[in-house]
Amino acid sequence: MPLWHGKSSGNRLGYSIFIAVLKQFGLRPAYFLLRLVSGYYFLFAWKSSRHILYFFRKRLGCSFARSIALLYKNYYSFGQSLIDKVAIMSGRADCFSFDFDGEEHLHQLVRLQKGGLLLSSHIGNWEAAGHLLERLNTRINVVMFDGEHQKIRDYLASVTGERNARIIVIKDDLSHIYAIHEALKNAELVCIHADRFVEGSRTFTTDFLDRPARFPAGPFILAAQFKVPVCYVFAMKEGPTHYHFYSTGIQRYDYGDKAAAMQQMLADFTAEMEKKVKQYPAQWYNYYDFWAGAEEEKR
Repeated sequence: MPLWHGKSSGNRLGYSIFIAVLKQFGLRPAYFLLRLVSGYYFLFAWKSSRHILYFFRKRLGCSFARSIALLYKNYYSFGQSLIDKVAIMSGRADCFSFDFDGEEHLHQLVRLQKGGLLLSSHIGNWEAAGHLLERLNTRINVVMFDGEHQKIRDYLASVTGERNARIIVIKDDLSHIYAIHEALKNAELVCIHADRFVEGSRTFTTDFLDRPARFPAGPFILAAQFKVPVCYVFAMKEGPTHYHFYSTGIQRYDYGDKAAAMQQMLADFTAEMEKKVKQYPAQWYNYYDFWAGAEEEKR
């Protein structure tokens, strides 16, 4: 059964072509080129398309015609998110406009001076939120799998410069746990995607879109272990160059009972995630069987 392996797709040539078009001609010509690339994936990438179509048809209940339309839109939106990421990382955030719902909660979280976790998922475009996070006047740490090949990461760094946020890479030796702990001790914010895991990692199972699904236990264990407040955050695209950032209020859990706190946190997170995938179905970039193995684990 297809599983996610912690790797993102793409190659250096593909990145270099889009970056060259972006630099020489601007955002909209890059989007035009993307129409052709999206069409290729729409027609020939059945290995990933079948999982997206399952999501549209079986989990959201869309008609076949709407599911096909959403499939193309999904590939196009994903490509836009990559182009927008490069543009923003290159200092071109002024090409975009932003709405912020809940920014005040993040400023309040910083003022608490206790550190905090920002939990998100692979919905929308987290890089776009960097425009807001820079205004928080605190250090931001982003936890991620080392999913881009080294040559591609080096190439992106050479053309966009270093990211504003500190990147904490998840490693087998668990050194990332110490880095996260240090960041939270320093009252910094730590951002984690809480919707994917590498097979073999500890998971929690809960219903998601009316079917059991597995979620990584790590983010919820970290919050309970270090007893920090949590916000659930998402950055969604709502127009050609417009983003809408959402943050919930600060969630404080009773960590005296860690197991109960983690289960409540999981329920709160998946509820927020469900809202966003229903509101923005073409912006969930899920190209593997998200529900694989959850039925067996639940039994």
